[in-house]
Amino acid sequence: MATIHILGAGTPTPTPTRFGSSYVVELDGQYLMVDCGPAATHKLVKAGLWPTNIDHLFFTHHHFDHDIDYPCFLLCRWDQSIGKENRLQVFGPTLTETVTEKVLGEDGAFSHDWKARVNHPLSQRVYINRGGTLPRKPPDVLARDVGPGHVASGTDWQMTAAPAEHVQPYLDSLAYRLDSSHGSIVFTGDTQPCASVMELAQGADLMLCMCWDDQEVMQESGEAEGQCGTTGAARMAQEAGVKRLAVVHIGPHLASHGPMEKGIGDMRAIYDGNLIFADELSTLEL
Repeated sequence: MATIHILGAGTPTPTPTRFGSSYVVELDGQYLMVDCGPAATHKLVKAGLWPTNIDHLFFTHHHFDHDIDYPCFLLCRWDQSIGKENRLQVFGPTLTETVTEKVLGEDGAFSHDWKARVNHPLSQRVYINRGGTLPRKPPDVLARDVGPGHVASGTDWQMTAAPAEHVQPYLDSLAYRLDSSHGSIVFTGDTQPCASVMELAQGADLMLCMCWDDQEVMQESGEAEGQCGTTGAARMAQEAGVKRLAVVHIGPHLASHGPMEKGIGDMRAIYDGNLIFADELSTLEL
């Protein structure tokens, strides 16, 4: 069985119940994270998981609501380690390597932190008491800029990417498909309805698709380009033959009662599969 933990199901607008994007797939003792938006590390712990559980992280793109907690996650995972964990592998579109180096590199924004923890006797004592053995090693992360096609694989799983249409040419964006013996999961990231994502999602068991707002509201406000709304998400899922559609990246307006019920009705009029209006810290099973 695969379990999908919805850590972040919101947008760049913070609300008491939603903020940013982040997901973790628990797959036969392996933990794969997709995006690392606001407070993702804290939400990870609230979900009963731990930073050192995560060995693979995949970024859809580098808007802050998808990656702002990356420095926190990197430092927390390293700080809580005892030197016996697997090397963290991070994949994403252009800027993934650059951002990682700017955070953890020898002259990175947080190099003062890890250097102090590596060298100060107090930090060394905490590390030893936690189960580590000196000398304590600096953070070591394998970060790769990737594009469409095969991205990574592990025991009984493989991750494939396809282009997503969002805010090009300013940022590259990817959608991901995770295939395993338990089934297939697609993470659209931020995208407008497009052929490349629908092709990636063909016949998937579950698709987590961004759903910014009511489609009519988006059309009237000029916010429909580059992102999915209610009917856009539903049409993509229907055309791709997706068995379950979980809408995420839900804006404050659509998350409120009234617009929520209308949006669900509009989506169900188009999409005939199982529709899920995802909440943060909820779980889905595959």
